[in-house]
Amino acid sequence: MKGVILGIAPEVHIVDLSHSIAPQNILEAQFLLQRAEPYFPQDTIHVAVVDPGVGSSRRPVIVRTQRCIFLGPDNGIFTPWLDGAEIRHLNRKEYFNPKVSGTFHGRDIFAPVAAYLARGIKLQDLGSVITDPIRKSIPQPQIKTGEIIGEIIHIDDFGNLITNIATEDLAGFRNPIIRIGRKAIKGLVNSYSDVTSGTLCALVGSHGKLEIALSMGNASQALGANLGQNVIVKNS
Repeated sequence: MKGVILGIAPEVHIVDLSHSIAPQNILEAQFLLQRAEPYFPQDTIHVAVVDPGVGSSRRPVIVRTQRCIFLGPDNGIFTPWLDGAEIRHLNRKEYFNPKVSGTFHGRDIFAPVAAYLARGIKLQDLGSVITDPIRKSIPQPQIKTGEIIGEIIHIDDFGNLITNIATEDLAGFRNPIIRIGRKAIKGLVNSYSDVTSGTLCALVGSHGKLEIALSMGNASQALGANLGQNVIVKNS
């Protein structure tokens, strides 16, 4: 993909956001992209290819917001940005690679289109407007009186377990107990170094979500945790 982009627009600056998303996990990709997008410059072109439907009838799309542009499959990955956006079906094949494979649209469709965009091609030249994009959202936690039932939505490279429980969901939980499997963690800390090495802790991370970590270790390995696993918060 980088070779294709640089072959068309050699002056562009390519930034790798992540190559560690779980296979076919559209919502994990959406979460990471949502975290990162606000920190990129105006008019950044984001190419996101988590594409289990590659080669099928799913549409390749371009999404233009007031801040930036997204290119990728129409499978729900861009849901947080769809409202108020200009959305087009990429169907102008003259901007694709000459031969499009059935298994690598990142290289053959999204990379060349992104490069042509960087060179100044207009959105209207790339495809027709659509109004029915696929939408798919990260599950919301179940919030009850004195209890939150959430789940792990991302495991980072350090083995930290990021949940879908947001800072605002924790309002009213002064002394929470966080349970994952058979483990219970009492209270929240402000940073990983607030506990001794090898100790499990819970905190609100830079993403604004409840996170379970193992100081100087890997919580995912220590707990045998997986994406989608429940995390329960209760008042002590």
